[in-house]
Amino acid sequence: MEIPDEVIDDVRRRLHRVAGQVRAIERMLDDGRECRDLVTQVSAATKALEQVGFKVLASGLTYCVANPEAAAADGYSLEEVQKMFMKLA
Repeated sequence: MEIPDEVIDDVRRRLHRVAGQVRAIERMLDDGRECRDLVTQVSAATKALEQVGFKVLASGLTYCVANPEAAAADGYSLEEVQKMFMKLA
């Protein structure tokens, strides 16, 4: 499955932000921050990572719909993409 360069660039930016959020959570632990603050940051990082998955999946789904034969030949039938979606849902 082909993922457009602009999607890859966006996903990389998002992952960089998630990595920063995770480092911030580690610092919060070291600083003895409140549980509610930690949970808020973990939730934000989780949502951001989910968005990465949905962004990649949306790109893949677009490719599969536009190129069904090539996608199926690569192992990405619509059924397989649906299974991937359900893993994220």
